[in-house]
Amino acid sequence: MSLQNLWFTLIAVLWCGYFVLEGFDFGVGVLLHAIGRDERERGLLLRTIGPVWDGNEVWLLVAGGATFAAFPQWYATLFSGFYLALLLILVALIVRVLAIEYRNKESDPVWRKRWDLVHSVSAAVPALLWGVAFGNIVRGVPIDAAHNYTGSFFTLLNPYALLGGLTTLTVFTLHGAVFLALKTTGELRDRARKTVLLVGPGAAIFAVGFLTWTLVDLDGASHGHIAASAVAAVLAALTLVGGLLATWKDRDGWAFAGTAAAIVATTAALFLALHPAVMPSTTSAAYSLTVTNASSSHYTLTVMSWVALAFTPLVLLYQAWTYWVFRARVTGDGSVSVLARRSGPEGELPGHTHEGSAA
Repeated sequence: MSLQNLWFTLIAVLWCGYFVLEGFDFGVGVLLHAIGRDERERGLLLRTIGPVWDGNEVWLLVAGGATFAAFPQWYATLFSGFYLALLLILVALIVRVLAIEYRNKESDPVWRKRWDLVHSVSAAVPALLWGVAFGNIVRGVPIDAAHNYTGSFFTLLNPYALLGGLTTLTVFTLHGAVFLALKTTGELRDRARKTVLLVGPGAAIFAVGFLTWTLVDLDGASHGHIAASAVAAVLAALTLVGGLLATWKDRDGWAFAGTAAAIVATTAALFLALHPAVMPSTTSAAYSLTVTNASSSHYTLTVMSWVALAFTPLVLLYQAWTYWVFRARVTGDGSVSVLARRSGPEGELPGHTHEGSAA
């Protein structure tokens, strides 16, 4: 495997990790008012992601940094052409942080309810727009001979990309509901499981439709691996259905594994449909950005590879340890597990006061 293909694969892995981990964060945010009936219950829902949500965002930073370093031309065309869409995502992510951090700065229930509403909106926006963005990347956008994007913001709002946005929004919402069923007890868990069974069929329909459209468009294209992408798409459908069945059988752990695997398989299907292009041009295939003409020098990729080899295992081990430490459920009566109780008085999260952001 060439270094260009290696880094294309690593970037795909980073996006898989981001969508799996940040996906349930988005889903929890979207479902705050649907599952949490009052301020106290919504606070409990936020505690399920309290120890991990900011760490999950690191996957996005690393994916963006890796793209900038390994494929600077891809980064330049993508971020200039998708500037407004990516700015909306960035603003939503910033506002979501404010909603999480500011929620408990006041004890007024109205104050908290408003920030919870802001949180739900700011979680739904990137959940939708990431699908729109990736739909356009896979489908292709107008790019000229100088590799400049020549379309407008409304060019990105085509039916295929919007279907991609609905797919990510519903799948992330489903993933968040499965996560809440895994991390809560009592009535909150019951509502989360009902939400899984309610949202699941719609998410499956959107996902199957989006992946089928992807494979149909891929037939005859100058890029993509249609057979491998089809296999990944089938795996995505099977694991998504398997996750729904696991919820129905009251197996929350297997349900979460199913939706996580479905997200990974869907992301893999999109990257397989894209390779060896990184941004196809709808103006002319000759103007498309590929892993070859968009990459950095061999020396740069070599240095990056050694750095990644040294530090990536340490980061993965640390994040795995974090999830292990905070693996216990958040109970509906406000009590916490022994592990959580050790982290602070009354189960506070490390680095937070009782009125802290994740309390």
